[in-house]
Amino acid sequence: MQRFKAYLPVLIWMAVIFAGSTDLGSSQRTSRFIGPFLRWFNPEVSEETIRAVQAVVRKGAHLTVYAILAILTWRARRVAGRTTPFLSNWNWRESGIIFAFCALYAITDELHQTFVSTRQGHPLDVMIDSLGALCGLLLIWFCGRRGKRW
Repeated sequence: MQRFKAYLPVLIWMAVIFAGSTDLGSSQRTSRFIGPFLRWFNPEVSEETIRAVQAVVRKGAHLTVYAILAILTWRARRVAGRTTPFLSNWNWRESGIIFAFCALYAITDELHQTFVSTRQGHPLDVMIDSLGALCGLLLIWFCGRRGKRW
């Protein structure tokens, strides 16, 4: 039961990512928010600018959700192993396993999007997702180094 509780946030976050890969996360839906928001700040904003901002926001979301997935997975592995997360040494092998897990989930996420009529799977998104996972792990490593934990 302890292991399940440790990994529950990871499973919930994976479900959030899966839901975002449906029509709910399509560019048509996100443009309903970004365009009006930008026009609220600048009523004369061009469609080209709106599309550029939307692309940055969407790719930034890819990066962020996979950084969170990597952080949650790292924490779950530590807690499930009955280790206080920042009280044990940094393990590069463990980080590699977590990175591979996140990259594999990114591949399945993009594959899932190919079956959704309003979405498309892109290899570039897998790379951005994987970069996000790497950033999440490096953030943990940096925080541990800065706090002199490892």
